[in-house]
Formats: sequence, structure tokens, C-alpha cells
Amino acid sequence: MPNTASLIDLHKYYDLGAVVVKALRGVSLEIPAGDFIAIMGSSGSGKSTLLNLLGALDRPTQGQYILNGKDTSQMSDNELSIIRNTEIGFIFQSFNLITQYTVLENIEVPLLYRPGYPPITARDRNRCIDVATQVGLGDRLDHRPFQLSGGQQQRVAIARALINDPAVIMADEPTGNLDSKTEEEIMQLLIGLNREGRTIIVVTHEPGVARQTRRQVYMKDGLIAGEGVFPG
Repeated sequence: MPNTASLIDLHKYYDLGAVVVKALRGVSLEIPAGDFIAIMGSSGSGKSTLLNLLGALDRPTQGQYILNGKDTSQMSDNELSIIRNTEIGFIFQSFNLITQYTVLENIEVPLLYRPGYPPITARDRNRCIDVATQVGLGDRLDHRPFQLSGGQQQRVAIARALINDPAVIMADEPTGNLDSKTEEEIMQLLIGLNREGRTIIVVTHEPGVARQTRRQVYMKDGLIAGEGVFPG
């Protein structure tokens, strides 16, 4: 099976003037296509830095990051932007919805930034409706975020992440602001997306969330301290 992501001796340093923070100190990791992986670790372990690199939101100081066969380490900012828009879907703990937009308009946002900036067509809008229905929001299209529960807002975020049909979903603490029942509902959505063949990468501090993935990677002091594999 081809690898979605290959990390080869990745380092990430932050020069703060008086001190250099070594957030990653030589991380190597293979993430096969269709994997479902949880990245865990305490605050300062490097897990958020690793997710930023995996999501092409930042560049490594040293090392290589191969995503879907492309070496992102040497790409221009514009090339990285295209990668983020077309090949990766992002889900965040705080949802990051636009408050004045409806559910449908929030889902449409990534379409506005496609290469060449083509206008949204009727076909695009129908796809947005289909994706909203897929995550259980077909009857909430005209609602705004303040009219939705936390779980419904996260469903909007998941639909938005799916709209450009990415191969990879990056989820940063996707259940961190949710109650246990809603957490389970969101995890079932992610599990379903993984069964469709998408690669899911989750950063979480919650063991109950991590146990529902196929693999757990533990970060400590900027390094991979261990890994567990679960049948999936």
C-alpha cells in the first residue's frame, strides 16, 4: 500500500533570540494510505508542531516530508496553499466557523480558494448540500453557528473539510469541546470516513478517542517515544 505521508528525520526549531526551542528533534514516521492514527503527548511534546507540518501549515527546519508522493519540504508558499486546499481537510477543536455565514456558506468556503478561483456553480452547491446531508445537517443549511449545538458545529467543520474531497483529514482535538455522547457521534463519523478510504490523523490527549483509531503514536520531548497498533 502506498504511503500517504513519509516523514524522514524531521526537525523543527524556533529561534526565540535568547534561546532556540527544538520542538521536533528527528521524527521519522510512515503513514500508509487509509491509515487512522492518533498522535498523543503532553503539552510541549511536539504533537501540535508535528500536525502543523503534516498539514503543510509550516515547514521543517531540516528533513523531508513526502505527502502523496510530493516532497513538500521544498515547495513554495503557493504550492503549499494548493496542497492544503486540494489534498488535506482540516478539523479544529474550536470549529473555526464564520459566524455570519450559514451552514451551507461555511461548507462552501474551501471552494472559494480552489486553484484559479473558479466561481461556485450549481453543481458545487448541490455537492455542499449532499455533504451536509451526509453529516446529518441536511435540515440545518440556513442556520448560523450560534443556532447550532457544539456537535452540530463540528459536523459543519467536518463537512467543510470534506468538500474538496481530500485524501487526508487532519483533526486537532476534534472532540475537545464536546460532551461524551457527542464525542462518540463525531468519532463514528471519522471512523466512517476512514472506512471509505480516507487517511485520518488525529491529535488528541483523550485515551478514549485514541483507542478508536488503528494506531497511537506517543510524542515526548520532540521525538516519537512509542507506538501502539490496534486492529481496524
